[in-house]
Amino acid sequence: MSVLHTILWFLIAIGILVVVHEYGHYLAARLAGVKVLRFSVGFGKPLLSRRFGRDQTEWTLSALPFGGYVKMLDEREGEVPAAEAHRSFNRATVWRRIGIVMAGPAANFLLAIVFYWALLLHGLPALKPMIGEPPAGTPAAQAGLAAGDEIRRVNGTDTPSFQDLRLTLLRAAVAGEAIEVELADGRRARLDAGPMQTGNLEQDMLRPLGIVRYEPEIEPVIGQVLPEGAAARAGFQPGDRLLAANGEAVANWQDWVQVVRRHPGQPLRVEFERQGRRAELTVVPAAVDEAGQRVGKIGAGPEVDEAVRAMLTTEVRYGPVEALWQGAAKTWDMSVFTLEMMGRMVLGQVSWRNLSGPLTIADYAGQSATLGWISFVGFLALVSVSLGVLNLLPIPLLDGGHLMYYVAEVLTGRPVSERTMEIGSRIGMALLLLLMSFALFNDLQRLLGG
Repeated sequence: MSVLHTILWFLIAIGILVVVHEYGHYLAARLAGVKVLRFSVGFGKPLLSRRFGRDQTEWTLSALPFGGYVKMLDEREGEVPAAEAHRSFNRATVWRRIGIVMAGPAANFLLAIVFYWALLLHGLPALKPMIGEPPAGTPAAQAGLAAGDEIRRVNGTDTPSFQDLRLTLLRAAVAGEAIEVELADGRRARLDAGPMQTGNLEQDMLRPLGIVRYEPEIEPVIGQVLPEGAAARAGFQPGDRLLAANGEAVANWQDWVQVVRRHPGQPLRVEFERQGRRAELTVVPAAVDEAGQRVGKIGAGPEVDEAVRAMLTTEVRYGPVEALWQGAAKTWDMSVFTLEMMGRMVLGQVSWRNLSGPLTIADYAGQSATLGWISFVGFLALVSVSLGVLNLLPIPLLDGGHLMYYVAEVLTGRPVSERTMEIGSRIGMALLLLLMSFALFNDLQRLLGG
């Protein structure tokens, strides 16, 4: 995956999310009778600028694509003609100002609901919540779970896919809750797990519970080659049967994956069979950081027998009304989980290493776009939820900081002083710079394999 590909899809993702967020502010301001002077996507010097509408609002595309803003008429920021003073933001009632500020995050939550609704209405291909053989001594093994068991519910919550199972178990384990699972055959089991180590939530957090994904033996035949991946550059094609790597026989796809993972950035001399003829190619697996460990990947997937595929996969699909309900529920669950994780970071219960920044988001944007529109829309929904939650944090400069001021105004009956807001802005700027520094440091660690 090229850098240009990653940057392009990152800009597309950020553009969609920022436009929706700022349009929420814009629409609420218009409905409240406040005049909007500028709608900007990005910060800094405007690259493109046009004026539209009765108010001749300036719509701009600016140089720094890391956010945006809506500038409203405000007597605190400059002289306002007497004829338009009533349309100033500062003259709007406190409840209208609250509505304008909340409309941005609300637009992000609404976008996530719409995206999840569309995905669940279309049908989401997913792995069944089937588990492999639990390692000996783990809570799952002690509870009597075995390979092939399908976990349908965790603590009363449905888990229609392995992704849902992972998220639900992760939430329960991080919270230190007792874990009760219900299986497809009607059995129930209780997992007695100790405190979960939360240094890096990107690693396989379920393995200490004994929950591993069910993986039947798959033939070592390439079924998919990603464009611009190491396999494509080496010349591999779908249908190639892998025989050996550096003289080591490859019995199945799982063996092949382990060989590749052990050779990040190192050449592999691969013997293979194509249309009955044996041949040899050399591939250099890309070095990728995974849970703090350098592993190799070549950008290729196996050819899976349709009977095996049907046994392993499912499609999560609902009707229009149920999909909307499920989309709203998923948005709520992800919002609460995001807040829980942020709270645990502040309390020191979860490591700050789990904080991601723009480089990681850009990487995921490119990866999800490569996998198809379903993955990309799911990625957008998830980031939209995170953006909505982040903006509601009570930090000055963010929407949540403004809400904090307006709530104080409601309680005291008078606006917060300019001096207080000035001090708050400085504190907010310091906090945001600290958060961005942590996130960028984590991003660089991931990219450099720290």
